[in-house]
Amino acid sequence: MNAPIDYIEFKATNLEKTKRFYGQTFGWTFTDYGPSYTSFSESGVAGGFELSPEPIVNGTLIVLYYSDLVGIREKVIAAGGEISKEIFEFPGGKRFHFTDPSGNELAIWSE
Repeated sequence: MNAPIDYIEFKATNLEKTKRFYGQTFGWTFTDYGPSYTSFSESGVAGGFELSPEPIVNGTLIVLYYSDLVGIREKVIAAGGEISKEIFEFPGGKRFHFTDPSGNELAIWSE
């Protein structure tokens, strides 16, 4: 299925405190990917926390899945979206970020 909400990414100002909070409160478990990123599981949906040195405003990133990353990138642009981060690789795949016409930022990933 293309375009389901597949991953939710939050910003965090302190990853250790954030992991401790969600782990103790909700039983989430974590996998660290370097000093600035941790993913979580046992939450009902996959997600992660990215370290941010800046105050957090609109800190949630919704990540959609789409099998044809290049094709959906072109559809985003054709429909009036703006690319905010070009396609880049990460452990497990590739993704890009875009803003919709209202300024909401989302990402789309693929293997």
